[in-house]
Amino acid sequence: MEPTVDQYVPSDYLPIIIQFAAALGFVIFALVATHLLGPKRKSEVKGAAWESGIESVGDARTPISYKYFMTAILFVLFDVEIIFMYPWAVNFRSFGLDGFLQMVVFMIMLLAGFFYVIKKGILKWE
Repeated sequence: MEPTVDQYVPSDYLPIIIQFAAALGFVIFALVATHLLGPKRKSEVKGAAWESGIESVGDARTPISYKYFMTAILFVLFDVEIIFMYPWAVNFRSFGLDGFLQMVVFMIMLLAGFFYVIKKGILKWE
């Protein structure tokens, strides 16, 4: 049976499988080589818990302010929304007036959320 244009045969996926196998093989080789060839110096100082060059002091279970998490979530949220604007800007001319109005509505909603966050004082540190 002769494949048509819309049918895929297993040999079409062979380059992808070869590239995946090569990448996986390189990763495994690199991990094994560094483990076998790397220095093996163990000491009490090297095994100690350090963070940014400062010795850890206190309990790791100290409560963290919710404002830290709110700021992080807001950063991710607004960052993702900005990412949606890039393809729109690239295809701005092809979208025409309809695409422009849709982006205006999107920006109004984005700014409404931003002003709500400012009004609630979530970004203020005390």
